[in-house]
Amino acid sequence: MDQSLILLLIFIFTPVFCWKVFEDAGYQGWTSVIPFYNYYIWLKVIKKPLWWYIFLIIPFINFFMVFLMYVETAKCYQKYDLGNQALAVIFPFIYLPYLGWSKKETYLDPDKRPPIKRSSAREWVDAIIFAVVAASIIRMFLIEAYTIPTSSMEKSLLVGDFLFVSKFNFGPKQPTTPLSFPFVHNTMPFSKTAKSYLEWMKLPYYRFPGLEKIQNNDVVVFNYPNGDTVAIKIQNPDYYALARQYGRKRIWNDQVNFGRVIYRPVDKRENYIKRCIGIPGDTLQIIDDVVHINGKELISPGVRQFKFIVTTNGDPINPKRLEKLRVTEEVRTVGRNQYEITLTEKALEEIKGYSNVLSIVRSNAPRDNWAPYIFPYDSAYKWNEDNYGPLVIPRKGMTVSINLTNLPLYERIIDVFENNDLDIAGNKIYINGEEKSSYTFKMDYYWMMGDNRHNSADSRFWGYVPEDHVVGKAVFVWLSLDKNKPLFGGKVRWNKLFRVIR
Repeated sequence: MDQSLILLLIFIFTPVFCWKVFEDAGYQGWTSVIPFYNYYIWLKVIKKPLWWYIFLIIPFINFFMVFLMYVETAKCYQKYDLGNQALAVIFPFIYLPYLGWSKKETYLDPDKRPPIKRSSAREWVDAIIFAVVAASIIRMFLIEAYTIPTSSMEKSLLVGDFLFVSKFNFGPKQPTTPLSFPFVHNTMPFSKTAKSYLEWMKLPYYRFPGLEKIQNNDVVVFNYPNGDTVAIKIQNPDYYALARQYGRKRIWNDQVNFGRVIYRPVDKRENYIKRCIGIPGDTLQIIDDVVHINGKELISPGVRQFKFIVTTNGDPINPKRLEKLRVTEEVRTVGRNQYEITLTEKALEEIKGYSNVLSIVRSNAPRDNWAPYIFPYDSAYKWNEDNYGPLVIPRKGMTVSINLTNLPLYERIIDVFENNDLDIAGNKIYINGEEKSSYTFKMDYYWMMGDNRHNSADSRFWGYVPEDHVVGKAVFVWLSLDKNKPLFGGKVRWNKLFRVIR
């Protein structure tokens, strides 16, 4: 039986363990068996307002509500200490029947409950628990803080930018793995390997309604699609890039160099931030570094930058002038009096005016120059990071013909993201045991790219982002720190604070 169905049945029939509690409160015990009505009676037993029922029908929130109802039921038997209330939450299917059937325990109507005096320590514990639960709900469903770790979005977003990611714009999704240590992502504090979550309970993908749909050029935070399998000691490049380079067998057997290979559920994969270039149904093509969507050039609101080969007359470019141009990427010497420099469009115009600059050429890979590290890693698609496509971004409900030639474009979607059994026998493709010549997508997919086009590990390198990997929309930068500057010497970028992300 599917685990999500088991969890649903457990939730629906949890009140049955309160059969005798219902009777102690003056209600018929058999009402604890009637789905949905049993929660209505339970709220009357613990004397809580009926508007609580609204939260009982909201996925994931309802788990917190049931935990709270366990505690309130324990209070009906005058269990006010933290230990007994913890027992009610951790072992409800044993503790609640015990309260109802034990002759030592007596039900007390909540309206007749005397005022409870709490010690200052208990008040602190209650306050901390409330704060952790409230903050966790806000972080899961409303807004989450995020830090820019790499330069893939320079200059639109800088390394050291602290921003808020809105969960409610695109609709928050319920956690796949709800049993986790609060306020951390996938590893415990002060550890790079210890998991911060338990996989005892797994919830299905569900996204609440949002305020808007993802549009072209939105800045999106998402779970890294290739982050499902991880070699603990080398996480960048990802496992699949390592497998193409070294072979899967070596990675699994060589724990000295690669560490253990582990699996991570969707919501515990690393968070990435990029600009959404293509939405479901779009046809994407990159021609000499210029992105085209549905045959038209995509004008980005961000500050893009590219690599250029700058040739001088022999006089080097003054580093102070490069600093003034806000060049933050490494400048490489690539030939006699030639330098590879990453420039924004504004910096490009300025450097053209330098007296020692003879020529500037964009450092693009030639057309039809196949890069085997570029998705879909197949020589039938002679694409590279500067010349790519055309490629249609899959849309939910869209049907495509599949064959051995175009299967590399959709193989991971069919096999991994949409959880099918994909097999190839000779020239035939089998999906879940049936020979197929077409496939209908179950989810929407997106194409993400960084504004720092020549230094961004994005969809060109690993493909589509499924809708269930989308975390939220980056909306606001509240702090910006320059890691290369001292604390009292320009570390805070005052001109970059409190800005809305375009």
